[in-house]
Amino acid sequence: MLGAIAGDIVGSVYENLRTKRKDFRLFTPVSTFTDDTVLTVAVADAILTGREYGPVIKSYARKHPLRGYGPRFLKWMVSPGVKPYNSFGNGSAMRVSPVAYAFDSEDEVLREAQRTAECTHNHPEGIKGAQATALAIFLARHGADKETIRTTIAGRFNYDLARTVDGIRPTYRADLTCQGSVPEAIIAFLDSTSFEDALRNAVSLGGDADTQACIAGAIAEAHYRAIPAPILQKIPKKLSKSLWRTTSEFTRRFGIKEIIQQLEALDAG
Repeated sequence: MLGAIAGDIVGSVYENLRTKRKDFRLFTPVSTFTDDTVLTVAVADAILTGREYGPVIKSYARKHPLRGYGPRFLKWMVSPGVKPYNSFGNGSAMRVSPVAYAFDSEDEVLREAQRTAECTHNHPEGIKGAQATALAIFLARHGADKETIRTTIAGRFNYDLARTVDGIRPTYRADLTCQGSVPEAIIAFLDSTSFEDALRNAVSLGGDADTQACIAGAIAEAHYRAIPAPILQKIPKKLSKSLWRTTSEFTRRFGIKEIIQQLEALDAG
């Protein structure tokens, strides 16, 4: 979950100022959290409190209304009910990472990923994007190597993960759909050499930078089992107190040991 938030903040500047370079500045004075972080924390809060995903997601969005939501989500956000709108946008994938930590079997993770998606993104591709992201994180959390993650996700979801970041980058353009952005974000992780490199890969695609870095960062956190201190230290400074409180509580309850130790060291420092 922290990896997803870090990716969102790092990518926030480059969602509109797109880059095809990897040597970009990680944090700027205007780096901030976007809808990716708000809704990720909403999913975490729903899990912590045992509430339904849809109402919690809507509540969080209304409390943080100017964070880059898409037009169809905004319409849903202000509507009185929680009827889904058949979206296959990548919003379902960007918010799903807490599921991969809170549940302990592939079946549970896939089921809960679907539930987090279908309150808005009930199109098959929207559900598929959330499930693929959650399962990739879950596999990494349980020690699967990159090739196992690649073959499992490609086989189950029919994503083309045989490509490389260098091969994708030259002609890739922003694509807000799950099917046009989630596989590329997973490849950004698969091609990485470190947590930071995964974020740089994702942003350098020149696409939906915050969301793709959010997805790649979520998987990278589980795989590398650490977030570089200069990146981790920025997260509580960029979040509101309430968002950080829920993030910290969820991580301490469900996070992997190494990340919890990093949080404790951050508190001690």
